[in-house]
Amino acid sequence: MEPKIAFLFPGQASQYVGMGKDLYENSTIAREYFDKACDILGFDIKKVCFEGPEENLKQTKITQPAIYIHSSIIANLLKDIKPSMTAGHSLGEYSAVAAAKSISFEDGLKLVSLRGELMQMAGEMNKGTMAAIVGLDIIKIEEACKLASDEGVVQLANFNSKDQIVISGSINAVKKAMQIAKEFGAKIVKELVVSGAFHSPLMEPAKEKLNQKLNEIKFNEAEFPIYANVSAKPTKSGEEIKNNLSKQLTSPVLWLDTINNMSNDGLEIAIETGPGKVLQGLVKKINPNLKIFGVDKFIDIENIFKSL
Repeated sequence: MEPKIAFLFPGQASQYVGMGKDLYENSTIAREYFDKACDILGFDIKKVCFEGPEENLKQTKITQPAIYIHSSIIANLLKDIKPSMTAGHSLGEYSAVAAAKSISFEDGLKLVSLRGELMQMAGEMNKGTMAAIVGLDIIKIEEACKLASDEGVVQLANFNSKDQIVISGSINAVKKAMQIAKEFGAKIVKELVVSGAFHSPLMEPAKEKLNQKLNEIKFNEAEFPIYANVSAKPTKSGEEIKNNLSKQLTSPVLWLDTINNMSNDGLEIAIETGPGKVLQGLVKKINPNLKIFGVDKFIDIENIFKSL
């Protein structure tokens, strides 16, 4: 019997200057995708991906389409591998939805481009930040957020692994929660370089316009189950996938539960499909028994077929 394979798609913070350049140089598909993306977006995104500057690539409205394009190219180059399931971390969920053919590459790109712009605008409207907390019990982190809530909005935003949680909210509230987490004995407490309080109620201003766009796009039944950030449960329903993407903007990313649920459903091999190695690190922490590979560069494509 064929082993159960999942494509896992990375989110923001996986970008780097030079991303996709070797794909563009070695693959007709990559050239088609990048050229099509430049037409849809109305600017030369491949130039920003390949040459930077990093300051531009780090802007949410550029980062999100850049990672989506890169991930979609890799998924296409791996089309001879038939995944049994898929998931994406935050932004990566859009790459997963496109890979499962619930939406087209073009529609996904329009969505992530708008999502990036709206999230950047919401971040400017409602100033907020995020912080990673490592080595502290989830209940203690929830308590820290509750104790800091007199300073404003603060909540758990990313359940990345058992010992790595990201909190999100208004600047003063997050800083107070960080201080309390240190007092509670967290090993690492680090503010993240982000342009807003993602996956918190402070992203609410972005929701209405994103919903309008989501409703304009046809969502088909997915070819294989997509495990949603908001529920960590699988679905192939187009309507459910659309609703999950809407809720995801202001809800926590349940990555820990997602990987555990995939494992319980028989997952044996996971492939991080896109730039960076963030998800490989998280998967190893969550379930060391899973085989995990990464495909980021053109050379990785040849290697993955040898490894499977």
